Amino acid sequence: MDECIRVAPRRGEAPPREQDAWRIGTMRRIAAAKLRFGGCEALIDEAMLIVSELLTNALLHSGTQEIRLRLVLQGDSLRITVDDGMPATIKPRSADDDAEAGRGLTLVAALVKENGGTWGSNDQGTAVWCDLRREAVNQ
Repeated sequence: MDECIRVAPRRGEAPPREQDAWRIGTMRRIAAAKLRFGGCEALIDEAMLIVSELLTNALLHSGTQEIRLRLVLQGDSLRITVDDGMPATIKPRSADDDAEAGRGLTLVAALVKENGGTWGSNDQGTAVWCDLRREAVNQ
């Protein structure tokens, strides 16, 4: 799967446009259908959470106009890549117990680790990728 959506760049702290937020949900549904069709039902829950977090981060924090989602089955793993084309430092941060945001990449890192995978970003910081092992989820 290689899908791209166009979005309006956010201005300041304004929320994303409603239609852009809806596009994230559409991408999730397409990804879930592709995984189901590819025989990867066991990965759907974890993959959809990761896809949601990474797409939402791109929408909220990058200022981009285009977000690309790639799902590739490679042997015993699924690679998820979200590329917004905007350089950034990609790393989990700690959030206060009462914070309403700031845990997305920490959650992604925990899910990937739990599923025997790895994650990171490309050298430019424009894309975040993670590999989930199919067999780790199926056990």
